[in-house]
Amino acid sequence: MSKLSEPLKALINARFALPDVTPAPKSIHSVFERIARDAASKDVGLPAWLTIATATSMTLNSPASLTTLYNLAADGHDEAHGIRTAELMREVGLKCISFNGIPRVINNLGAFRASLPPAVARGLATQPTREPTPQNIDDTKARGAGLWSSIYRPFDRKLLDKLAASHPDLPVHIVNSHYAALLSDPPLRPGDARPRVGRVLTPLVAISCLRAQTGVGPQVVSHVFGLRKAFEDENGVASKEEPEAVQGGRWLASDEGNLWILGTVDTILKAFEDEVGARTTFAPGLRAKL
Repeated sequence: MSKLSEPLKALINARFALPDVTPAPKSIHSVFERIARDAASKDVGLPAWLTIATATSMTLNSPASLTTLYNLAADGHDEAHGIRTAELMREVGLKCISFNGIPRVINNLGAFRASLPPAVARGLATQPTREPTPQNIDDTKARGAGLWSSIYRPFDRKLLDKLAASHPDLPVHIVNSHYAALLSDPPLRPGDARPRVGRVLTPLVAISCLRAQTGVGPQVVSHVFGLRKAFEDENGVASKEEPEAVQGGRWLASDEGNLWILGTVDTILKAFEDEVGARTTFAPGLRAKL
């Protein structure tokens, strides 16, 4: 195999091309602490605010912020709590693929696992839950179609037609590869106690990622409505997951709660903007060569 020349490697890794992850602001621990206190004052539980902060940190491409967030959420608790916390954060991270793409998720989840206490890392699940088989493919597709409908009704069919007009495989890929294979949760196996990022937490992932990205306001609106619909559909996906299981979920689905979600994401973004000098690394343009 041919080797890359030194000039080519230097250009790929040039500082102005932003080849590295985003460092954590020095204030990020105190920012996360304030979010946790504010959430508690509104009876919003750990899973909800941790989901928002994790998805935002993933979008900002900041593994160091994920480590700080984990340490805060796990502080003062036993090892079992630490494992559940890490499992929730990496499941949130996995679902960020649908909104942030694969590369930064690979880098952030890898760095996150490497930063965990050895005992916690050893306690993480190792068996996949989303492997497609001839036996489960129909159920998986149905699950994805159901989640799509639950989020986008009554415009779900119209939206699929609009996507198909852009490219006939666009709705096929979105519904089957993302809503079915990733965003909808596979059936729990006996003895599997891993936390679920279900019908309520998944829109929080979407809203947080999309808000932090910038430039995708219509999609933020769609997933705000998607969160609200989780509590409007008595026969939908949310009701099959133990209603009110997410502490503070119904309030987060209200107008006041929606404002709090966006404000929480913006608080994290401001810390990065003020201290790191970047709001997002999605499309900042090449920085001037220094």
